[in-house]
This record gives sequence, C-alpha cells and structure tokens, in this order.
Amino acid sequence: MVDFSLNEEQLAMQKMVHEFSEKEIRPRAVEYDESEEYPWDIVKKAAKLGLTHFGFPEEYGGGGINDQVTHFIVAEELGWGCAGIGTAILSTGLAATAILVMGTEEQKKKYIKQFCDPDEVRLGAMCLTEPEAGSDVSNISTTAVLDGDEYVLNGTKCFITNGGIADLHVVFATTDKSLGWAGLACFIIDKDTPGLAMGKKEKKMGVRASHTSEVILTDCRIPKENRLGGEPGEPGSTDGAFGALAMLEHSRPGVGAIAVGIARAAYEYALQYSSERVQFKKPIILHEGVGFKLADMATRIDAARLLVWRAGWMANNKMHFQRAEGSMAKLFAGDVAMDTTVDAIQILGGYGYMREYPVEKWARDAKIYQIWEGTAEIQRLVISRALKTHGR
Repeated sequence: MVDFSLNEEQLAMQKMVHEFSEKEIRPRAVEYDESEEYPWDIVKKAAKLGLTHFGFPEEYGGGGINDQVTHFIVAEELGWGCAGIGTAILSTGLAATAILVMGTEEQKKKYIKQFCDPDEVRLGAMCLTEPEAGSDVSNISTTAVLDGDEYVLNGTKCFITNGGIADLHVVFATTDKSLGWAGLACFIIDKDTPGLAMGKKEKKMGVRASHTSEVILTDCRIPKENRLGGEPGEPGSTDGAFGALAMLEHSRPGVGAIAVGIARAAYEYALQYSSERVQFKKPIILHEGVGFKLADMATRIDAARLLVWRAGWMANNKMHFQRAEGSMAKLFAGDVAMDTTVDAIQILGGYGYMREYPVEKWARDAKIYQIWEGTAEIQRLVISRALKTHGR
C-alpha cells in the first residue's frame, strides 16, 4: 500500500528547518543577495542545529539520519528560505559526500569527522567542471601524474561551489586522457596545499550567497594515499568515473528538492498577493486568467515534490534508478521552479518586476536549477537512454 504520510521524526525536522528558514534565513536573504558575501553567521547557526552534518553516519560524528526523504524535506525548506543561503548550508559537506560515496574506510575515518563539528564549520568543494568539460565529463583535461609517492595535479576547474575557500577540495583529474572515462581518478586536497589557488570569483545571476569560483592547480603535489578510493587493484578501491556518476545521481534529487522550495515560496507569495489585490471590484484570484495559473502552479509543485520523494524512497530501499528516476526528479523540479517563479512575476505584474518584491529574486535563483548538476538537456538525454535500456 502506498503511504504519503511523514513520520514523527520527519515532521519534527520539517518544522525545525522551516522555523530556522523563517527566522534566520529570510530576513537576511536580500542582504546576502546584494552583497554576494558568504553567509558565515547563518551557516554557523545551522551547524549548531546539525543541519550541516545530520546526514553523515554516527560513527564519523554525524547525525546518522540516512533517510533520503528527510534530506529532501530539509533541502526544500532551506530552498523556501533562500536558495543561495540554503545551498551554502547544504554544500558545506560536498567533499564529505564524495568521500562517503568513493572513499576507503581509512579515508572516511580521517576526513568525514572534520565536517561534523557543530562548533567549527568546515567547507568542502567538489571540483568536476572545467571550461571544456561541463556535461562531457570524459573530456576532463586536468592531469594527475604519479611521481614517486606523490601525485602532481595541473589544470583549471570552473563554477566550483566553495572553490578556493573550502577546507577540503575533491578534484577529478585524468591519469591518462587516451582512456577517456577509464582514465578518470579523484583526489583529496587539503586547504593551503601549495599549488592550489582560487581563481576568479564568479558574479552570478542568482544564488549569490553561495560562493562560486575557479580553482587553479599548478604543480599541486599531494600524497599518493590522497587518491580517493585508493589505487586501482587495491582491495575496496573505487573507479573514478563510477564515483563521479554515482555522486551525481545521488545528489540530483536533492537539488530538485531545493527547486521545489523556491517554487513553493513563489507560489505562496503569488497566492497571497492575488487574494488581496483587487481589480474590477474583486480579488484577482477570482479572475480565471490568474486563478487557473495558480491552479497549475500548485499542481506542478505537488508533482515535483512527489518525484523527489519517490527518488528518496527508492534510495532508502536500495533500488537502482532503472529509468533515471533521480534525473526525472531534478529535471521536472528545475523546470517547475522556473515556470512557477515566472508565473508569480506575471501575477504581480509591474510589482513582480521590481526588486522591492521577492519574486524577481526567486526567478533569478530558479534558473540555475535547469543548469547545474547536469543541464535539463543532459537530464533528458540520461532519461531517454535509460528508457531505451529498461523501457517501462
């Protein structure tokens, strides 16, 4: 029997995160959107509540909540507060997530606990994208050459969340470009390692509270044991290409959950506005042109959330995404966020276009959810290939 109800723990987490977003995030959202500074003060408060590490295993110091639906509930509420600040909070453990997916037990014990201290926030960065290798990960040109007991890395990464300011960077590089996917490997680089530097900090259209920059590697030497997943052939070693794909498929529904939060925020604001705004002697929600638009918004948001939660339920039950259900959730939720925020602007009319009102910010924030973690076009490619293989 299908059950859509949330359990007591999920409801408690939802309530706690919603209140945090309402009291701590929303009042500061415009400030950080304008300044484009990293919201350290809010992230530190979130860490005190465990929001930066609640999903990491208890044996490494985390909260031990491995229920993916709960993760997506948290992401939606943070997205409702502010996608930029929410991303800053959730992205603190980007490197730790990669290590959990790809790392050896020794690497997990050494590094994961660093991200689970509620009194000292540490940032992680996942360095995959390059100027000539966005969706085509196999085209990565950053090189990793083994020199004795060290790897030497050279290359440039772009559009990296927490790039250059992170305490730990996880970097994808090629050990042999002629091998394509098979030549990919992944490396852990500690902060202040010589040869690791931050390049240009990007000025973005939206999610401005989230730090995005280039990461430049110049003869960056790291110990051999910092190859994530171990050396090929070692017991328990993980293939770099497999790790990249597994990490993305793991994270995509969570990205979709933040998009649902943005859409919900815009819908709720438009609903309230349309109930109070009177034209032609009645609230504009009673005009079909507006009322039908709100009906479509509400329907799409519910559908997107259900796709995200289904992906979470499948992950909880160790079910393989045969029809790319993770990509479906991310694709649909990203499109819904964009469509809903644009519709909210339309409902507010001229006011919606003004920065005094929040809907224009939500539209700017929403656009990236059709781009990062794989563009909408790439998601459709992934889904179509899965349909060809698995059908119904």
